[in-house]
Amino acid sequence: MTTRVIDLATNTVRELNGALHADKAHLHWQVLNPAGRHAIAAGLDAPATVEIDGHVGYYCAGMNKHASVLIRGNAGVGLAENMMSGRVHVTGDASQAAGATAHGGLLVVDGNASARCGISMKGVDIVVKGSIGHMSAFMAQAGTLTVLGDAGESLGDSIYEARLFVRGSVGSLGADCIEKEMRDEHKALLFGKLEAAGLAGAVDVSDFRRYGSARTLYHFHVDNVGAY
Repeated sequence: MTTRVIDLATNTVRELNGALHADKAHLHWQVLNPAGRHAIAAGLDAPATVEIDGHVGYYCAGMNKHASVLIRGNAGVGLAENMMSGRVHVTGDASQAAGATAHGGLLVVDGNASARCGISMKGVDIVVKGSIGHMSAFMAQAGTLTVLGDAGESLGDSIYEARLFVRGSVGSLGADCIEKEMRDEHKALLFGKLEAAGLAGAVDVSDFRRYGSARTLYHFHVDNVGAY
């Protein structure tokens, strides 16, 4: 497979994204010198592989559909925001709101993710090999968030039906988020997510704890007014 190379030292992000959108038949791309620029590889809608050699800024791989995006570096705010499908993998750390509102696909962070990781996630699977910051999985509606390290304060605040798996410590749980029993079906589910992230056999699913919704805030009740 031939690789099309675009150097952002000489091309603009608009030119890069225009080429990615127009040339859907070309399935392998390499992006050089991203230098923290924003919205790189946004809105992809083809089963291409895009390798980005360096750090990226805000909203990299946002709204991704079908594509596989590899970032060899760190990522700024909103990595893979609102992605629909495909795979986004960052080898470094991710800033705030990684995977926010994402509906599907797989987001893998080799390092740490900052605050609000998976906020309002709607079906995406997120695997963070490091730790995550506060207010992660806030109003998370569906999908899974797997954390091999620690989680910050207010994990899963106002969570709906997303499933959270944390191997390390949790700073605190948010409103309506509770620890739940880790049954065999949950271990099987977790193993599948770890396998998809290339971690099968690297960690023991029995080391994780599961968190989810207590389902007390689905409908307004005056007794719960302080939690809203």
